[in-house]
Amino acid sequence: MMARRPLPARLRRAIFSLAVIAAASVAAPAAASASPQGVAKPSLSEGSLVQLPGKRGCLIPRSKYRSSCGTARAIKGPGPFMGSRAIQISPDGRNVYVASSGSDAIAVFQRNRRSGVLSQAAGKAGCVTAKSNSNCGPAIGLRGPNSLAVSPDGRNVYATSRDSGSITAFKRNSSTGALKQLGQGGCISGPAITGCQTGRALDGPDVVTISPDGDNVYVGSFFGNALAVFDRKASGALTQPADETGCITDAVTSGCAQGLALDSPEGMAVSGDGKNVYVATAVSNAVLNFSRDASTGALTQATDGTGCIVDSALTGCTTGTNISGANAVAVSPGGHDVYVTSLISTSLTSFSRSSGDIFQLPGTSGCVLWLGGNGCSPGRALRAPEGLALSPDGANVYVTAFSSGAVAVMDRDRQTGTVVQKSGGGGCLTVQSIAKCRRGRMLAGASSVVVSANGRHVYTTAFNSNSVGIFRRVPGR
Repeated sequence: MMARRPLPARLRRAIFSLAVIAAASVAAPAAASASPQGVAKPSLSEGSLVQLPGKRGCLIPRSKYRSSCGTARAIKGPGPFMGSRAIQISPDGRNVYVASSGSDAIAVFQRNRRSGVLSQAAGKAGCVTAKSNSNCGPAIGLRGPNSLAVSPDGRNVYATSRDSGSITAFKRNSSTGALKQLGQGGCISGPAITGCQTGRALDGPDVVTISPDGDNVYVGSFFGNALAVFDRKASGALTQPADETGCITDAVTSGCAQGLALDSPEGMAVSGDGKNVYVATAVSNAVLNFSRDASTGALTQATDGTGCIVDSALTGCTTGTNISGANAVAVSPGGHDVYVTSLISTSLTSFSRSSGDIFQLPGTSGCVLWLGGNGCSPGRALRAPEGLALSPDGANVYVTAFSSGAVAVMDRDRQTGTVVQKSGGGGCLTVQSIAKCRRGRMLAGASSVVVSANGRHVYTTAFNSNSVGIFRRVPGR
């Protein structure tokens, strides 16, 4: 098979910069925040979101704005435009972690599992950073962090950092949630960085995820058009296999396996059964399917059409629709469905999963599109959809939209996998004046979203607002 010639690195960076400028230019300013949300109205149905009132509903940097939000350290630029997994919750629900690209830091929050309220410890227990002269704990290779993963056993936190081209590993204190970078295997980088080991396929790492068994960590590299594969030791330290199982690239690259449609990986999710890794690639406009060897963690991609779905014909792939600028990926509880946000298509697309393979649902069952049309059901506040998360009960899908400054709320049919946006004000919260949406606070540049394991709360990052949002999920009646 003849390899496609990748775009030069400088051109790819220019294209990405233009996309960021375009998205930011239509985002509402952080100051355009609405008054605090109060108690849920009776008209709000199950799964709708209510922002916690006052300082409990949002966190911003100290003295950054005059606002009714609470303040926190090390949260400048949380959830950058390139990165849709910037906020994660520990498996025990006690801590929330935020990757803050502008602070070169990971902010650490203690979480009240009943109320959902976040608090931050003073000093080094409240954050780690690559910056010197900081009141946070030290971290090597944490320049421009954009994505996080917490190990299933809760012992470790991993972060990708675009600017340093690295994957960093931290030990988590199970009592306080505080992070301490591991020594050996605590930093692996593409470029040479003092204190980091050298790794492959780490040019602009954008997303990180971990297998359910905790044995492997996977990284998608936006500028490298590649996936990096790591083995995880009992200590949490990472090692990269020296052979071709250690990386997969879009073009022929010495020491790496070759894959299809791997231009600019930006989203990734591992199925709950650990058998598949699904990847969204923003420049290839594709959703990829890799089979995972549970014993080794190695990934393989089929070339018979089941290994990739693209928006235009490509040999070895199946053709899909409305996945231009494919971004975030999430697998439903139970593993029956896969969902993808796409920046350029301004869409949320749905795929059914069978024996690991995925198939796009037809017609309006298969996609929700900003303003509708193109065979999709209509969506509100979905300009530049970025982050994506499902509730643990599988009843709802939550999407953060960067340019709309919004969180969109979808109802999901747990039998068919079909999603449709909630009607009325329960379907979206936004900083802008958008018809049939309620107002939310500090959501400009909404990027990443995560749902607590108990299903009670939803948390977001907003890059332009430099904020973390805290929401209560309306329970069933």
